[in-house]
Amino acid sequence: MGWLYLCTSMGRIMGIDYGAKRTGISVTDPLRIIVNGLETRETRDLMNFIREYSQKEQIDLFVVGYPFVEGNWGDKNFREKLESFILDLRKTFPTIPVELFDERNSSTHAREIIHQRGLKKNKRQDKALIDQTSAILILQEYLGHI
Repeated sequence: MGWLYLCTSMGRIMGIDYGAKRTGISVTDPLRIIVNGLETRETRDLMNFIREYSQKEQIDLFVVGYPFVEGNWGDKNFREKLESFILDLRKTFPTIPVELFDERNSSTHAREIIHQRGLKKNKRQDKALIDQTSAILILQEYLGHI
């Protein structure tokens, strides 16, 4: 009985690959063993999607991909949007921790994985698939570090 209660009371971990236009989203299963791609959403609709999803499924942790770079970021506007999103996420879900995880190479690795799967060229260039795969990689790598 105790084991069943423990398993059913665990929430999912959500991985987020934030982008200026689109954001890839991944989640673990309730036991936090398997990571699945969930969605790729227009970034402007992201918070609404997360709110709706959190009403259906328990989320215990957000893992947000964050490009930890030293010195110049390059796109200051993107950094401001990303940091604003993280702040909004923490305010909207004050009881759910937000972890930042280095995602500097996630898009490159996602493209490599998609290419290795042997998909047709138009599918390999599907930015939504790349974003979702990046979110999967961020969460898988995070889980490997805890």
